[in-house]
Amino acid sequence: MTNTNPGTIRRLFSAIARVYRGFRSVILNLLFIIIVTSIGIAMFSGDDKVKVPATAALVLNLSGDLVEEKRWIDPISAAINESVGGQEEAPEVLVNDVIKVIKNAANDNRVQAMVLELSSLRSGSLDKMQQIGKAIEEFKAKGKKVFAYSGFYDQTQYYLASYADEINISPMGTVLLEGYGSYPMYYKNALEKLKINTHVFRVGTYKSAVEPFLRNDMSDAAKEANLAWLNELWHDYKTQVAARRGFAVDNFDETYGALLEKLQAANGDLSQYALNAGLVDHIKTRETFRRELMAIVGENKDHSYNHVTFADYTDLVIPRQQFDNPISDKVAVVVARGVIVDGNAKAGDIGGDSTAALLRSARYDEKIKAVVLRIDSPGGSAYASEVIAQEIRLLREAGKPVIASMGSVAASGGYWIAAPTNEIWAAPTTITGSIGIFGLLHTAENVLPVLGLNVDGVGTTELAGLSSGLPLYKGLNDKAKDLFQLMIERGYTEFLTLVSENRNMTITQVDAVAQGRVWTGQKALELGLVDKLGSFDDAIKAAAEKAGLSNYDIKVMQQELTPSEKMLNELLGSAKAKGWLPQGSASAEQKLLAQLTQQVKQNFVLLNQFNDPNGVYSYCVGCSIN
Repeated sequence: MTNTNPGTIRRLFSAIARVYRGFRSVILNLLFIIIVTSIGIAMFSGDDKVKVPATAALVLNLSGDLVEEKRWIDPISAAINESVGGQEEAPEVLVNDVIKVIKNAANDNRVQAMVLELSSLRSGSLDKMQQIGKAIEEFKAKGKKVFAYSGFYDQTQYYLASYADEINISPMGTVLLEGYGSYPMYYKNALEKLKINTHVFRVGTYKSAVEPFLRNDMSDAAKEANLAWLNELWHDYKTQVAARRGFAVDNFDETYGALLEKLQAANGDLSQYALNAGLVDHIKTRETFRRELMAIVGENKDHSYNHVTFADYTDLVIPRQQFDNPISDKVAVVVARGVIVDGNAKAGDIGGDSTAALLRSARYDEKIKAVVLRIDSPGGSAYASEVIAQEIRLLREAGKPVIASMGSVAASGGYWIAAPTNEIWAAPTTITGSIGIFGLLHTAENVLPVLGLNVDGVGTTELAGLSSGLPLYKGLNDKAKDLFQLMIERGYTEFLTLVSENRNMTITQVDAVAQGRVWTGQKALELGLVDKLGSFDDAIKAAAEKAGLSNYDIKVMQQELTPSEKMLNELLGSAKAKGWLPQGSASAEQKLLAQLTQQVKQNFVLLNQFNDPNGVYSYCVGCSIN
């Protein structure tokens, strides 16, 4: 038997630790060098000015999700993540940037055509795409042609493509128009298997936000309400696309049988099916399409047509530092996008304190005469919603009109912050309402014994430990449940009162259209929940009119970044756009796994964001569509 000296063992593990630390240091230093080098290239490259050929096509190659405001992402963390092969969070495209680019191109004599290359466009609500579509129509009004080309058009991509003069598809291409649906994941059985108890406190027949934790399927009430607004959206989609394409609304295939019959007539050829149905105008190879564009705008050195991409043209026409005229009167825009949470939040979520601070800045800025609150939110914390609502009231008391402009969703807490404004504007396809309140608490008193754990002790009152989360381990007794339900009912009464006082409706009238039920903007107008239907631009004009302004600038209120954050965002963004940062790529298996886990992740990330100090929420889960 060999005796091992303890000192030898210590030296061995010490050596292993030194090797590990050295390896980690080398990797991190290499990443740092890559990033700094990329930044240096971005700073000192002398030939990065975008050059637009004398005759060119603007390629609108949008990638990611269309949004009102980009979420904040730490640039260093993102760069390191991508450089080691991690998956990038879904990219986002500002709707306002797309509109500015198209409008500028319409008046640019060098840009003689537009190509809609939408294969990387992930999602976009109807109201956002309608805004972009309006700009495309203005481009066409200048006598410039718009062409769409892709191998595959999903429902979102096809809606934008329908604005083109000509839709082209590759010989093996597909158009998939499947309609709208809402299919949440349900966790009741899973939670029971984990011995986790779910306690829900709510008011509203249609307040289905908590159903995924209480049921294994969608309730009849939720199905009724959801199908109503989904049908309205699908009707609008079909009507608008059919009008632009010049075919009947019943041309859309809504059953497997109808699709099968048309596909059989095309011998199973999906691209021929799309052509026969009038969904596309031509079946073309990429080379054929390129040559046709070359005949219009000329050939470049890469043997393709002269063009400028969306990203390059954006850098050219949208300055990174927006000039703020200190003299002119202004209409301020405050974007409220994302989940409403208590406290401060970065762009992409709505912090009660941080959004209130933007509104307060607008109140004290003497050059700001009116405010437009652009809402794209399914709600969240009731407490944070009220913090924002209070600042809106103070703006109005200061003589500055506030107009709410609803984007794709302004429901639950999103409606709460719209209610106290002077006027509410919505798109016909906006999802709004969902006026209701709920509280959600999961307790693990049945889990701990299985794990051999227990929590015990003493307190001076029965309430001791409530704020520190003791109910999580000990459960709730009947009196505690009654207490929470009373708080929720009080919150619902406050919500009804808020709407009643600001919408010139009685409590009974509000309750009749509340109960957590979701409505489209068109239906909300009929019910008195919104004042007018119109676009974001319409809301800005209405705000200026209420303030008596004829000449004014628009000022977007944004959270101030630190100087270092500004520099890193500018430099890393530029380096990445030009391909100077190493890019990680996900395998097919990684992409599939990400897709399968997306819905579960979203629900539990949402639970983590719920931080209302009273545990009271006004949120609409069913407002998402698939």
